[in-house]
Amino acid sequence: MDTVRQIRFVWKPLVFVACLLPFALVAGDLFGITGSLGANPVEEILDRFGNWGLRFVMIALAVTPLRKLTGWNWVQRFRRMLGLFAFFYVLMHFLTWFVLDQGMLMAAIVEDLVERPFITLGFAALLLLTALAVTSPLAVRRRMGRRWQTLHYSVYAVGILGVWHYWWQVKSDFREPLVYAVILVLLLGFRLWDRRKRVARRVTAHAAGHYRLSDS
Repeated sequence: MDTVRQIRFVWKPLVFVACLLPFALVAGDLFGITGSLGANPVEEILDRFGNWGLRFVMIALAVTPLRKLTGWNWVQRFRRMLGLFAFFYVLMHFLTWFVLDQGMLMAAIVEDLVERPFITLGFAALLLLTALAVTSPLAVRRRMGRRWQTLHYSVYAVGILGVWHYWWQVKSDFREPLVYAVILVLLLGFRLWDRRKRVARRVTAHAAGHYRLSDS
């Protein structure tokens, strides 16, 4: 079996199942099969889905640096799936808040969105992830052309908004959001470094070509 077929028929299903495990554990704990959700189950579900949503955003952002540092071009084939799982868990986080925490009471929801900045940031991240998820099918990407690539850059904003949302939500212990912030800085810093390196390489190549033409 060649690498492409192996990824499609073996590794992608395995990764898909692995990505569903956090959701399955929440469902199992909810029904008392795998554990419990503690004294405040709604808050526990909110935290779990929110954390996994942010983790998948980071994992999806790590795909390109991993590919460039290792030369493993095949990891790029998992980026779309990982991004969609980021959207899935962030959406579950939002729906848990919307349905279970707020009881779908629009007055309370609007008040939270307006008066609690960390919720506003989280909602903005969800809107961007929704746009990325809706435009992720290949047919849509082809129709959008370069506009899709421009939209795709908003995933960086999603990472920033997600970490910011988490940071403002935490009242005292900032260690975990700090870990995410450091990871995000490293991932975005690598992209900036790689972009500057590619620009410098192009400038050098252009100067070398100009020198050869002048010398001839």
